[in-house]
Amino acid sequence: MNYVLALFLPPLSILLAGRIFTSIITFIIWVPAIIFSGGLTHPMFILLAWILIYQSHADRRDRY
Repeated sequence: MNYVLALFLPPLSILLAGRIFTSIITFIIWVPAIIFSGGLTHPMFILLAWILIYQSHADRRDRY
């Protein structure tokens, strides 16, 4: 579910993955990037969100 959310709102998806500071920084960069580039940088933020979500799941697997 979080991977699908990352397609539309990467900063929120990063926040739900447990990376609060990273999601705030991503949001501050994401909004102007969407406005000024017309969405050309959006795939970069999707990729960042997917990597961070995967890492949070891998961390959980390693703990158990």
